[in-house]
Amino acid sequence: MKNTYQIDAAHSHVQFSVRHLMVSNVRGTFSGVTGTVSYDPDKPAETTIDATIDVNSVNTNDEKRDGHLKSADFFDAEKFPAFTFKTTNIDSKGGADYAVTGDLTLHGVTKPVTFAVEDVSEPSKDPWGNQRIGLSATGKINRKDFGLTWNATLEAGGVLVGEDVTISLEVQFIKA
Repeated sequence: MKNTYQIDAAHSHVQFSVRHLMVSNVRGTFSGVTGTVSYDPDKPAETTIDATIDVNSVNTNDEKRDGHLKSADFFDAEKFPAFTFKTTNIDSKGGADYAVTGDLTLHGVTKPVTFAVEDVSEPSKDPWGNQRIGLSATGKINRKDFGLTWNATLEAGGVLVGEDVTISLEVQFIKA
């Protein structure tokens, strides 16, 4: 039987990392994640996920960089205040692991993205009697595929910001 769960934003974490100056990765997080999952543990391939992330919740621990990411050079938060993910396919990889493919809409562009989802938990009750599930997921996108093309060439060669962005999620859901 399918159950609907809400994303518990207080216990969920969305992180990204991208190469900076061609020498190290810069990481950031989004705290404004909302959405639902309809899940039947007996039929995981029929799961549907609908999630939204508030672009203005970006935090890289650098206020100036966060402002630049929200600007028209990157996310253009004024024009595109959120990005969304909606499942289109789920493939079992064995045990509690899945390949979850969906349409990611970012910066007004929609592209399919696949996340490696691991450790989908069994439904369990918290101390207050609420039913919860959780998961970990990772995926990678090329930011240019979503129209995020701003960059600067470095004097020694190379670019300021890499193209590949790794997205990592730790998500907890509470039964609606």
